[in-house]
Amino acid sequence: MSHLHKPAQLPDTARLRDFVGAIADLLDRSSEEAEILREGGELLRQLVAVDDWLPEAFAVPSPQRYQQFLLHADSRERFSVVSFVWGPGQDTPIHDHTVWGLVGMLRGAEYSQPFRPDATGRLVATGAPTHLVPGDVEAVSPTVGDIHQVRNAYTDQTSISIHVYGANIGAVRRSVYAEDGSIKPFISGYSNTVLPNIWDRSADLHKN
Repeated sequence: MSHLHKPAQLPDTARLRDFVGAIADLLDRSSEEAEILREGGELLRQLVAVDDWLPEAFAVPSPQRYQQFLLHADSRERFSVVSFVWGPGQDTPIHDHTVWGLVGMLRGAEYSQPFRPDATGRLVATGAPTHLVPGDVEAVSPTVGDIHQVRNAYTDQTSISIHVYGANIGAVRRSVYAEDGSIKPFISGYSNTVLPNIWDRSADLHKN
């Protein structure tokens, strides 16, 4: 007899569902990036302040590279919510986003090093890396700074951050950069094999 694959379930859909609804409400009433980053950043800070809602299926590292799991994509592709899972010592290439984004640290820690092109077009680091620990939130965008490299702060444990972007980020044409400023286009896609159904409230039947 064949068995249907049962999708992974969230431990408690309410926290993530409420966050998604609040971001949608924010975008309904404002298109000002500064307001979105400010108010959205506070919403994300509240979400990552408690680490009890991310399902294990979307928190599993890969020994080959960091994982990017889609948690929610807005039906109009106005925003997406993603869990980034960093295995020990893993990092990204230098890359951009082309849209606004918010990064909230949920578990472990990471370093985010911003870059900018100098007069010759060569990329140079701008300042010290930002050290993100659980509860911290950082913003990126072409307006506030869009090129960076991120790495797990730990060489012996997994770290997880939650990202919110102003588009379906897995479908956005972006770029990775060599230090000489040369550019290679990429579209990140997602690491998912299953998607979380945050709208399934069948478990509410058994709640007091």
